[in-house]
Amino acid sequence: MEMQFLDNLALGFSVAFRLEHILYCLMGVLLGTLIGVLPGIGSIPTIAMLLPVTFGLSPTTAMIMLAGIYYGAQYGGSTTSILVNIPGEAASVVTCLDGYQMARQGRAGPALAVSAIGSFFAGCVGTVALAMFAPPLAELALKFGPAEYFSLIVFGLVGATVLAHGSLLKAIAMVLVGLLIGMVGMDANSGVHRFTFGIMELVDGIGFIGLTMGVFGISEIIANLELKGSREVFTDKDMRLIPSREDFRRMWPPILRGTAFGTALGILPGGGGILASFGAYALEKKVSRHGHEFGTGAIEGVAAPEAANNAAAQASFIPMLTLGIPSNVVMALMIGALMIQGIAPGPQVMKEMPQLFWGLVASMWIGNLMLVILNLPLIGMWVKLLTVPYRFLYPSILVFMAIGIFGVSNSPFDVLLMAAFGIVGIVFSKLECEPAPLILGMVLGPMLEENLRRALMISRGDPSIFFTKPISAGFLVAALVLLVIVLAPAIRRKREEVFVED
Repeated sequence: MEMQFLDNLALGFSVAFRLEHILYCLMGVLLGTLIGVLPGIGSIPTIAMLLPVTFGLSPTTAMIMLAGIYYGAQYGGSTTSILVNIPGEAASVVTCLDGYQMARQGRAGPALAVSAIGSFFAGCVGTVALAMFAPPLAELALKFGPAEYFSLIVFGLVGATVLAHGSLLKAIAMVLVGLLIGMVGMDANSGVHRFTFGIMELVDGIGFIGLTMGVFGISEIIANLELKGSREVFTDKDMRLIPSREDFRRMWPPILRGTAFGTALGILPGGGGILASFGAYALEKKVSRHGHEFGTGAIEGVAAPEAANNAAAQASFIPMLTLGIPSNVVMALMIGALMIQGIAPGPQVMKEMPQLFWGLVASMWIGNLMLVILNLPLIGMWVKLLTVPYRFLYPSILVFMAIGIFGVSNSPFDVLLMAAFGIVGIVFSKLECEPAPLILGMVLGPMLEENLRRALMISRGDPSIFFTKPISAGFLVAALVLLVIVLAPAIRRKREEVFVED
């Protein structure tokens, strides 16, 4: 077994070290850092914009580049949080609390260095977890039938609902809206047009990329345009990056705890970097001997959330690559990228395309190393970019989004649809509705319906098939327990307190 693992890693590194893959990995992590540094862009609309580019790439190359953008953005988001008090990525919100205070005290260098070290360590551990846990999970998933997949998807949607920000009722409503949007188009079994309202462009369904760009991209641009005031960047020309011995002593326990916490949460549906960073910060505040310093420039308040969100970013690939179930919106986009290449995501990918899976795993180690080597020397350049007024950035972002969506379908209708969903996204933002459950509902909806129908065909219409199969029953019971726990008054109050702090 150990020899097979080493053989797989050797295959992965032989794929990852190809010149083409190294260049695309470098391009991905640099672009990810850039969009992480610049507030208001984010990894979701960027990956959605770049999906058309992946048409001309091999599946392995495309996944290496898109993955680099995702975990690169986690690194870049911390730079803006520390120097400007504006999170470049949603997962870097917590880093603002202590990172910016450290910058104000003239300690921006150690804060950035601790963020980079924590991110690198957590990213490497998250990749090890992916390499170790994905193969046995894929073997188990090969035993899944339609009933097990249906129950797993139900559990995933319940998890996404429970872990979403804000009101539980709103999160449930967003999942249901997502499921309804996923039903638009032609029914695969009967050929009947559903919810198309006579519009022929909707026969193939609502474009996932256009919806994502609109709900996340356009609404994010509008939200940033509403922000008033200038950015104050705290940095020195002679910024000392190396943390002191005391900093090193204090930062390792929170990095280790944040890494473990982020890896565990990243695997869960609806988890991801945002929840991991907030949870790690709250945990560290309780267990740290320096908890009273949090919010005033405690180095633990930077180390723990940065380690957690990077570990979660890597671990979130586990359910996507092994089960074909996205744990967050970026993983849903990754599934979209695989489908563009004609690859059905799921456990068979690891068996039929080992070079894709292990090449991606090996590239993550290379990408994390690139980020540490490149990011700290390039801080000066990132700082200069932060002085560019946002009003100069957003027109070009909108143009690229329009070109990207038109490039996917060659249809002006999809550009209009993106604009319409942009308006919908702004409304969601004003109503404080988290859009992530909607996207997951839309992606998982067709899979949910297909596996429900297959299971009922196998059982000749008997719904007890979902409860008589042990794995299926286990997932349904877990989903029910999760709902009962979160609906308990004490837990519900605590959940609301956490998201109010957010």
